Amino acid sequence: MLKILIKYLLIFCSACCFGQLPEGFVHVSDVIPDLEIELRYFTKNNFVGKRIDGYNSNKLILTKETAGALKLVHEDLQNQNLCLKVYDGYRPQRAVNHFISWAKDLDDTINKSTFYPDVDKLNLLKEEYIAARSGHSKGSTVDLTIIDANTGKAIDMGSVYDFFGVESWVNFDGITVKQKANRLLLQEVMAKYGFKNYPKEWWHFTLKNEPFPNTYFDFPIE
Repeated sequence: MLKILIKYLLIFCSACCFGQLPEGFVHVSDVIPDLEIELRYFTKNNFVGKRIDGYNSNKLILTKETAGALKLVHEDLQNQNLCLKVYDGYRPQRAVNHFISWAKDLDDTINKSTFYPDVDKLNLLKEEYIAARSGHSKGSTVDLTIIDANTGKAIDMGSVYDFFGVESWVNFDGITVKQKANRLLLQEVMAKYGFKNYPKEWWHFTLKNEPFPNTYFDFPIE
């Protein structure tokens, strides 16, 4: 059945294979040199259990506006002896396609016990833990947490990053008072500088006035 209301555009930018970014994007380390970056999809420490297509380096890429707002968040937290740690930013569409292919392989459950112990892999697509499009591909969404500036250790948010389950919902009640306070701190400081949260993932934030609201990019992270 023909879909007549298509609100997205995939952009394949071959120039990015040579280290160039599309206009409007930046390497965040150029804006926030001391930001802790651990792109989980560049590693095996993720729900798939292997490096994801399109993640060819540990370089965080975001739209220029998002990087600027994130810098303000980072500086605000530093006044409290805290810092940000980012797990994901811009995500190529090919990475999302990798997730879809993986979700259909029901025998591949290497990291189930860590990331989706209570969800049948058969239901990951149905329950929308994985989707065919991701806001990350528009360049203004980040997954992150807060770390102690002295130790570099992440503060306790009550669940691991990328956990598929109600435990990751921002308002999940089955966590400690301290864990709730930590989540609230992250929510408040991100909202202060123009980010909105996805309520089913405490780590997931999108710049409210994102510059490419209807464009899904697919250049690799180099």
